[in-house]
Amino acid sequence: MKSPKLEQPIRVLIVDDSASGRRALTRLLEVSPGIEVVGRAADGEEGLKLALQLSPDVITLDLEMPKMDGYTFLRLLKASRPVPVIVVSSYAHQSDVFKALQLGAVDFVARPSSGEAGYVAVRAELVAKLRSVPFMRKPDGRPSQVRKQTRPLPPPPVEEEARLVLIGASTGGPPAVQKVLESLSGLPVCVVVAQHMPARFTQAFADRLDQSLSFRVSEAADGDRVAPGRVYVAPGGRQLELECRDEVLRLKVSAAAPTDAHAPSVDRLFTSAARVAPAGTFALVLTGMGNDGSRGVRALDKAGAEVWAEAESSAIVFGMPEAAIGTGVVKRTLALDELGPALARALSPR
Repeated sequence: MKSPKLEQPIRVLIVDDSASGRRALTRLLEVSPGIEVVGRAADGEEGLKLALQLSPDVITLDLEMPKMDGYTFLRLLKASRPVPVIVVSSYAHQSDVFKALQLGAVDFVARPSSGEAGYVAVRAELVAKLRSVPFMRKPDGRPSQVRKQTRPLPPPPVEEEARLVLIGASTGGPPAVQKVLESLSGLPVCVVVAQHMPARFTQAFADRLDQSLSFRVSEAADGDRVAPGRVYVAPGGRQLELECRDEVLRLKVSAAAPTDAHAPSVDRLFTSAARVAPAGTFALVLTGMGNDGSRGVRALDKAGAEVWAEAESSAIVFGMPEAAIGTGVVKRTLALDELGPALARALSPR
């Protein structure tokens, strides 16, 4: 993804009930070139008023606040003045983050500890996400619907070959991944997801999907077998690959190298799959910042897999799909509402 040429600074509104948190976040952002803090709010009510008065480019949001919590704030904001929202949350509230993403937040930053030290630790990540705002599609105010699906009959025996679907995503990815998976319900597929996400959050993401979908969803573990009716989410902070062990297609989980730009890496997953994936494999590149996956889609195409990408019209950030499309190997580019149903038709038995 190309860097934006910013003539005006990115205007940030901070919404956080902690006075020390507001101060720490303000100090952190004020020294970051190209970013301007235009307002601070101590609760959701004040934050909503300032959002309407100041028209910020982006809002950083705490979720647990008095008077009006972050979820109500998101619902009302999207109905009145859609603005990209980045949630700043502690590791203690993983499940809360995914609820916020379903309600329209575009991304989150996991603060490792309370106090100013926690913000300093995520400074580079937060600043990078704020600077990606010029690339973001404005939220449309329609939260994704989280609905529990009735689980079908037990999946076919492991011996039956599963059609393999690989998904890579980053910013805006969790709701997009869920939407695609909802369309694949009941099909004899195994889906492997590489979603850029910190360690410990991927387990909560997998648990949330498992509660909402007909698939059995889990965080991937080393040695897991590719089988129909399963969805595996790559563990945050680690690398996930596919390999053949004793003539059986399995998952390999390994430690990330210090030089890895992403963990999990879409490129690592896709490139490994190109060596062992069965005929009829599909790969999707969904919304995300950067170009992770562009090297892997080339390898998959050479191996005979079919690569699709999310269209710019629905992608929160078009960086990853755009980079994949730029390789020339993407066969179909579809908006998110069309992507899942089209894939389901392609995977359905003739």
